[in-house]
Amino acid sequence: MKKYKVITLCGSTKFRNEFEMVQKVLTLQGNIVISVGLFGHSGDTEALDEKTKLMLDDMHKRKIYMADEIFVINAGGYIGKSTKSEIEYAIKNGKKVNYLVEVNHE
Repeated sequence: MKKYKVITLCGSTKFRNEFEMVQKVLTLQGNIVISVGLFGHSGDTEALDEKTKLMLDDMHKRKIYMADEIFVINAGGYIGKSTKSEIEYAIKNGKKVNYLVEVNHE
């Protein structure tokens, strides 16, 4: 059985279209892609409840932990507070970090 790389998508849920596009491309490249469960900033109002949001944030960190690497959906170069936290968590746990839009780390 072939070993597939596991990639978790991270980024603002306002970029729903970009999430779907990247998920499709990475899947067709032969990766297992883990995405967000809800798009709170794109119409999934269930994600706006504070208790649910905390659960989803915690669950997403678990998705990052399970992955080989993360792919940050940073359309227009935007990286919000939650995404920045996820990137730090990924790095702390030895995960490779890739970006939709090139990031200057200087």
